[in-house]
Amino acid sequence: MKRVKGKVAVVTGGALGIGRAACLLLAREGAKVAVTDIADEEGEKVTEEIKELGGFAKYWHVDTSNEDEVSSAFSSIASEFGSIDILVNNAGIAGVNKPTHEISEEEWEKVMGVNVKGVFLCTKHSIPFMKESGAGSIINMSSIYGLVGAADLPAYHATKGAVRLMSKNDALIYAKDNIRVNSIHPGFIWTPLVEGLAKDSPEGVEAFREQLDSRHPIGHVGEPDDIAYGVLYLASDESKFVTGSELIIDGGYTAQ
Repeated sequence: MKRVKGKVAVVTGGALGIGRAACLLLAREGAKVAVTDIADEEGEKVTEEIKELGGFAKYWHVDTSNEDEVSSAFSSIASEFGSIDILVNNAGIAGVNKPTHEISEEEWEKVMGVNVKGVFLCTKHSIPFMKESGAGSIINMSSIYGLVGAADLPAYHATKGAVRLMSKNDALIYAKDNIRVNSIHPGFIWTPLVEGLAKDSPEGVEAFREQLDSRHPIGHVGEPDDIAYGVLYLASDESKFVTGSELIIDGGYTAQ
């Protein structure tokens, strides 16, 4: 079933992990997909994979913290594809894992630049195209750590809490324009970002994953497709009455 047939989707951080899975699934369900990232080689591979499967996609290099790049790319996407109907603000970084008092201003600003400013800029430059089309769906990737704390990664947690409230506020601002804005809150998903944290941990990858598995009542961490299907639901007209909401996909993590 083509659940997003005829729609144009922009996915930031689309080259790897959750973003890659979202690109592939949205394309499989009928959307034209603009894959955006700064990982050019991996981003091009995703677009080629979509084309080989019979889908429609193109890659754009976009640093979401740079307004000129965002503005230029979004204008190009809308011109080439005809509209922007879906925005998946997925690009994000973890930042340094230090106590708050040891984080430098530069380290703090780097995470804020991608995780918060990037969401702001991509939303800002997609809204005019959605208003022109008369509808839209913006899906902001927050985290369980936009809901609860964990005594680590202070800047990351701050950004994900910000994304949660940005989503609710924008949902209220743009409801009159039939533009829906929602946030997704994944638990631990085995992506290159999480695997990178595992490799940097003193206990090693296997032990790191085992302890992550144990934190989730369902017994294991998630896979990128677990989140991609949430993206698909919020992108589709099946969720036409859903805005300002939090979709928690976390294996029971925050139910504890």
